[in-house]
Amino acid sequence: MTRTELFENILAKQSFLCVGLDTDTNKIPKHLLDEEDPIFEFNKVIIDATLPYTVAYKPNLAFYEAHGSNGWESLQKTIDYIPDDIFTIADAKRGDIGNTSSMYAKAFFEQMSFDSITVAPYMGSDSVKPFLEFDDKWVILLAATSNQGSKDFQDMIFDDQELFEHVIVKSQNWGTPENMMYVVGATRPESLSEIRKLIPDHFLLIPGVGAQGGSLTEVCNAGMNDQMGLLVNSSRGIIYASNGEDFAEAAGKAAKKLQEEMAEQLKSLISSV
Repeated sequence: MTRTELFENILAKQSFLCVGLDTDTNKIPKHLLDEEDPIFEFNKVIIDATLPYTVAYKPNLAFYEAHGSNGWESLQKTIDYIPDDIFTIADAKRGDIGNTSSMYAKAFFEQMSFDSITVAPYMGSDSVKPFLEFDDKWVILLAATSNQGSKDFQDMIFDDQELFEHVIVKSQNWGTPENMMYVVGATRPESLSEIRKLIPDHFLLIPGVGAQGGSLTEVCNAGMNDQMGLLVNSSRGIIYASNGEDFAEAAGKAAKKLQEEMAEQLKSLISSV
């Protein structure tokens, strides 16, 4: 998917919502466990319920890999079920020496047809560039994450800049705003405004709104640019809005609530387009 196509979909749906499909068989409604493929059945219903309100889906691969070959099959069925005009993110956090990264890229872009993949940057340019060799595919580089331990290394100061800032500055030479995004946690809006100054044109994938306590308004104030420039992810707050038989309805309501908040944030942008 191209940047233009993604932006057009954001405008059409008045949404920049990404739904994280972190499908845990210990948390999905118990009646689904009797299905032949509980993970896919859960994902299918969640997608049906949230599709009007979202522009992207992000399966977290750990929740599929944990089930071995059956989990990979559930993941492929999920990706095949998502409509082609919806942006898909393989939340894989890959990154290895060049020839290994090339194989990862082929797996997720050619075999599974994801639009993008999350990549860890700390092995340097040769671990990232193989993912950038595919037309209309994206790397989403981990920059400033929202987990509690992120400060252990990402916030360390070198030459008057935090480590994550060095990563952002250096990595801009690897790709472009047409094929590279960055992960920035919603729970650190003070970093987000500084990051936006470093990369004014790139899209940012923002986890942490909802269950992790991030504020959508703060994220938009700090991170929105003239082409939106944000994909805001919510996982648990939507897909586990209920663990009963009304889980689909509850997920749809949670997604709709976020979309309506996003539409308010988009009003000024839409009026200028």
